[in-house]
Order: sequence, then C-alpha cells, then structure tokens
Amino acid sequence: MKLIVGLGNPEARYAETRHNIGWRVADELADRVGAGPWKQKFDAEVAETFLDRRKVVLARPLTYMNRSGAAVRQLVDFWKVENEDLLVLVDDLNLELGRIRIRGSGSDGGHNGLASVIEYLGHEVFSRLRVGVGPAPAAEQPATADKHAEFVLSPFTKEERPVVAEAVARAADAVECWITEGLEAAMNRFNPASEA
Repeated sequence: MKLIVGLGNPEARYAETRHNIGWRVADELADRVGAGPWKQKFDAEVAETFLDRRKVVLARPLTYMNRSGAAVRQLVDFWKVENEDLLVLVDDLNLELGRIRIRGSGSDGGHNGLASVIEYLGHEVFSRLRVGVGPAPAAEQPATADKHAEFVLSPFTKEERPVVAEAVARAADAVECWITEGLEAAMNRFNPASEA
C-alpha cells in the first residue's frame, strides 16, 4: 500500500494559506480517485481508496504543521508502511510559485513540518513532493523566521491563485505517477529538466 500525507494546519483560517498546499494536493487527489469519506484516525483525517489495484491511504494530520510527525508515525506504524511507500506533500517557500519537485529522501530544508516527520520517523528516507509557494520575502536586516512564518501563513493573492490551482493539479498528477509508475518515473516527468 501507499501512504500519501499532505501537511498543513487544521483550522479553517489556515485553509487558503501557502502552508496548507499539501492539504490541497491531498484533497485534489481524493476527489480525483474517489477516496473517502475523510475519517478521523490517529491524529489525522484519513481517506482510503485503490489506484491501479494498490491500496492508497491519504492523510491530513490534525496535529498542526510543527508536530506533523506525531500523526505520520502513528499512520506508518498502524499500516506498517515501508519507507519507499510513504510520500509527504509539503509547501516550499524557496521554490518558485507553481514549481514542483519530487525526491526520494533528503533533509528538511528548513521546513518545520518535514523536520517533525524526520524526527518522529528517525530517518530522512521517504519521498517528499514540494510545491513552490515562493519566492520567500527578500532577506531583511536581519532576515527573521517571523517574516517567513508570516509569509507561509498568508493566503495566496488573487493573481497567484490560477498558478496555484495549476500547481495543485500538476502535483496530484505527480502523486498518481509516483503511485502507479514509481519514484524515478515521477522525478523524470515532473522535476525541472535540470534535475530529472
């Protein structure tokens, strides 16, 4: 089986923020493949389906971004998910708005949600799909974490929304490819040409 986890924050006031784009990709995928209904389980909302004869579990942690790992650990343990069968969907303020990048492992890149997942799992060897919500605000004197937090917790502008909608759809395409064809195929097809 495959476990797809969209990171975000659970309250309605966060729904349209940059930080919740992982949730939006999970929602898009659930709608496409007829997963559902969403049920509360293990500090997350979970929807189950089958795709290409594979069981797929979609999850949206309810633990808030900075403690996402607590929910992911429970889900991984319950379904006995292998490292290569976990995909985490996350925003990236260092990636240009609308770009996506999928990798099979790596550091948290300064993302608190990914840092929490890595901490609770005890390793970095799981796939992650980053959706660009940047560029981050220009470095100020000094650049502060507060500025970045304010940025990712802000909604997209009216001008950005069409780009975001396209990115969410493309990210969902990449997840479907990852499920049915594997990581390498998804990287080759969806990462920027210079990284494929």
